[in-house]
Amino acid sequence: MMEQQLYKKFEELDKAAELGGGTNKIQKIHDAGRMTARERIDMLLDKGTFVELDKFVTHRCSNFGMDKTKIAGDGIVSGYGKIDGRQIFVYAYDFTAYGGTLSKTNAAKIVKVQNLALKNGAPVIALNDSGGARIQEGVDSLAGYASIFYQNTMASGVIPQISAILGPCAGGACYSPALTDFIFMVKEKSHMFVTGPEVVKTVTHEEVDKEELGGAYTHSSKSGVAHFLGNTEEETLMSIRELLSFLPSNNMEDAPIKQITDDINREVEALNEAVPADPNIPYDIKDIIEPVVDDQYFFEVMPHFAKNIVVGFARMAGHSVGIVANQPAYLAGVLDIDASDKAARFIRFCDCFNIPLVTFEDVPGFLPGSGQEHAGIIRHGAKIVYAYAEATVPKVTLITRKAYGGAYIVMSSKETGGDINLAYPTAEIAVMGAEGAVNILYRKSDEETRQRAMEEYKEKFSNPYRAAEAGYIDEIILPKQTRRKLIQALDMAKNKSHSNPPKKHGNIPL
Repeated sequence: MMEQQLYKKFEELDKAAELGGGTNKIQKIHDAGRMTARERIDMLLDKGTFVELDKFVTHRCSNFGMDKTKIAGDGIVSGYGKIDGRQIFVYAYDFTAYGGTLSKTNAAKIVKVQNLALKNGAPVIALNDSGGARIQEGVDSLAGYASIFYQNTMASGVIPQISAILGPCAGGACYSPALTDFIFMVKEKSHMFVTGPEVVKTVTHEEVDKEELGGAYTHSSKSGVAHFLGNTEEETLMSIRELLSFLPSNNMEDAPIKQITDDINREVEALNEAVPADPNIPYDIKDIIEPVVDDQYFFEVMPHFAKNIVVGFARMAGHSVGIVANQPAYLAGVLDIDASDKAARFIRFCDCFNIPLVTFEDVPGFLPGSGQEHAGIIRHGAKIVYAYAEATVPKVTLITRKAYGGAYIVMSSKETGGDINLAYPTAEIAVMGAEGAVNILYRKSDEETRQRAMEEYKEKFSNPYRAAEAGYIDEIILPKQTRRKLIQALDMAKNKSHSNPPKKHGNIPL
């Protein structure tokens, strides 16, 4: 009898703990068109797999009357579960409890989950929806953030770390997501800023609303802080599941292999016409990427930011690959500061997690101009060559058209570590385009001489044969055979073993 009462009491307490800040607060969240922390976790994970930890943890703060109010869980729901049958760890800020603010105690809950994820080699997902530091706790709350950031940094490159911003994320709270591998935001529901609109107005007298200052569109298209933009919370949570399907659980494993029915020898006749004969006519590089990957499915990362370079995941013969491609349809595919940053970070992520890199190259050069030079294009452009040269995963490069100057060098060329370098017959590999070269070499000559020189230059350099003669290009291929040739190259390099010199870490130009 006594046991029955104990069990009944536990069930009551357990049920109460699951209500967080209570039914009224939950209703408010629902009225605002948002989901609660537990609803988000249930939607993200495989049904019935979530195991919650620290459900009864409460804060230990007595300042400003806080000792008179305690909520089980203290504003964080944390634990572990499965996605597609694979182990993951998760924590979600519960906005119904103290506005999801961070206390010393719930920071300890987060660190516990981060540590378990690291020890067990499994991804960790953070669902952010928080009012920031709990002011009543003062420096204890700030110390809590510091402990989370430290764990983020220690886990970087060891396990995938993913952040979803599903509400406000301000001040110090922004830096944990910024330290993770990928950030997801939701249109009109998510906001991130180090200082909010009111502080901005006080300090700089600038009037800006929270959407323009740190909304999902701003961070996915202007700042490059967010990698994915979802229309709804549901779509965003499903996108996280999709992303994880391409990734290994940790840096000692390979990504899951998917059974495919897509013929690895499939030829795509349309690719023979994909690159325009006129080198000044743009085309969409995705019209080359999509037809050659498994099931023509390309999962693009950061599609709205630095559109002159395209990055994302796909599968080839069932294996995950990371794709980096110049986009001639936007700014002619030039490399600029944002494109260099976007590509370098993606390349380094793939290298951390044993994901081979396939590069589609059509690049006329780095973007000229005082704006780019003054903002440090040299420093930023150096990141992309550093990332490619440092990467020890299999690297296959295909030049579809232009490969000029320094930009040719940095896009995984043979001498910066490319394992297999392919080119279409339409490839042009040279220091610069014919017109630019003739303007320098024959700047004092008459028009007829210049025209003759231009034809001679095109004959010599507007093709892949000089590079192939020198061994910088391993094979010139027919566009229709792209899928088979890329898969053969990846298959050849799958057991590649290469180590960089022993070091604590390099000093990437930042």
